[in-house]
Amino acid sequence: MPILHALVLGIVQGLTEFLPISSSGHLELVPWLFGWKDIADESVAKAFDTALHLGTLVAVVFYVRRDLAKYVSGGLSALRHPKHASTTGKAAWLFVASAIPAGLVGLVAQDWITESLGGAGSIAVSLIVFGGVLWWADRRAGERTVEDYRLRDAVLTGCAQVLALNPGTSRSGITISMARVVGFSRDAAARISFLMSIPVIAAAVVLQLGSLVKDGVPEGLGSALVVGVIASGVSGWFAMWSMIRVLRTRRFTGFVIYRVAVGVGVLLLLATSFR
Repeated sequence: MPILHALVLGIVQGLTEFLPISSSGHLELVPWLFGWKDIADESVAKAFDTALHLGTLVAVVFYVRRDLAKYVSGGLSALRHPKHASTTGKAAWLFVASAIPAGLVGLVAQDWITESLGGAGSIAVSLIVFGGVLWWADRRAGERTVEDYRLRDAVLTGCAQVLALNPGTSRSGITISMARVVGFSRDAAARISFLMSIPVIAAAVVLQLGSLVKDGVPEGLGSALVVGVIASGVSGWFAMWSMIRVLRTRRFTGFVIYRVAVGVGVLLLLATSFR
């Protein structure tokens, strides 16, 4: 894999994992648009996917490190003294539990998802449709904070996260949408999405690392993997930092417009047989 391709895809993964515009969709659309064939080989795809997720995992852990330390401490305390668990301790386990629905569906239907979902046309439609969902949800009033996260919220946002297994939906987009629907502020909805991503991305990294250790890193891919990790990590941190700053004064409308524009653009390219 050329270093330039690794750099571009790493940046794309980092930005789109945390912005509500779909990382899986963009990682299919970018190679499709430019005609790159680097990830056609299954072993290369596994290795590179591991690198990208490792980079975004490092980014989100670093960005929410203070909150994460608080939740880890509270969660461990809740294990030792369940009857006296703090609100923070309970929330910590709810964030872990929120990953269960998507994890189970992903494991059971992994082959079907890989074979049946995705493709430029399907991704384009998903970008548009779920962009509309985000636009609608963002207009719901809500001022709840992250500290208000409860079991019902974990169930609803966790089930919504299952939809993100479809490329083009966006994990952050659909979880933010559900968080807004149940009354969280924009800032809180984004932070909940970041915290929810940690167990999901960590599980993906562990599973992919196991496969990578078993199969081995494809020869000549080492430099590209390093570039991919660094690029996805740096761009992922920037995506989280910039989104939180934007949401202090603005809605998600800009992301919705972007999703619709990309979706319509892809459909037009397909209609003209450009790709």
